[in-house]
Amino acid sequence: MTDDKKISVTRTIDASTSQVWDVLSNPQKHPQLDGSGFVISDDRTDRITENGQTFRMNMSGDHMGGDYQTDNHVTGYDEHKLLAWQTAPADTPPPGWEWMWELDAEGADATQVTLTYDWSKVTDPELLQKISFPLVPESALEDSLGNLAEAVSG
Repeated sequence: MTDDKKISVTRTIDASTSQVWDVLSNPQKHPQLDGSGFVISDDRTDRITENGQTFRMNMSGDHMGGDYQTDNHVTGYDEHKLLAWQTAPADTPPPGWEWMWELDAEGADATQVTLTYDWSKVTDPELLQKISFPLVPESALEDSLGNLAEAVSG
């Protein structure tokens, strides 16, 4: 589903919510999940365990002129159900885009996972002029769900 300022994709993954959560809440696994190709590695991060936590990632992309780092501020945390964060260039406040993973158990061994990329809170006119949203296409979100399915089965 795509609207003006948000993209959501959903897929059922053959794994328990606990197995899916174990992968999603570990930033070391995020490069393996990333369908955009921007995430290179985590930067000495801990497992995500609460709202308000920040984790840093090493990234690379032409839109930022090559290698860069992001701070990801956890904005939603409900164990085995919801994990969300707002991303910002390292050492800066989040400009408003958010990533959200929602998990819904479908029995003991399957989880419906919805991944949402939401830039509706981006209000800085200069940033909106510089970045052509969505920076990450729907196909990359679909790829991320496929990568998650592979990560939990392997």
